[in-house]
Amino acid sequence: MCLAIPARVQRVLEDDVAMVDVGGVQKQISLALVEDVQVGDYVILHVGYALHKLDPEEAQRTLELFAAIESAADTADDAAEDAPSDHSGPS
Repeated sequence: MCLAIPARVQRVLEDDVAMVDVGGVQKQISLALVEDVQVGDYVILHVGYALHKLDPEEAQRTLELFAAIESAADTADDAAEDAPSDHSGPS
């Protein structure tokens, strides 16, 4: 399974390279596969390459979905930690 995520372009550098923000982490990526990328654009990022530009509203919806999934996973982890455990073993 592959995962491509939205990333916001922070700086466009030379040689088809850009700095993007991915969830608060700055990452250098290649723009070789995408044309006309500007600061502030969202791109779909996969293994260090921008695959295409993304509509800002779609990027926001996707990022909100990722945040909801992360929150649900954290809630499930917390519930598992708080659940009583039965270490009595088999009867």
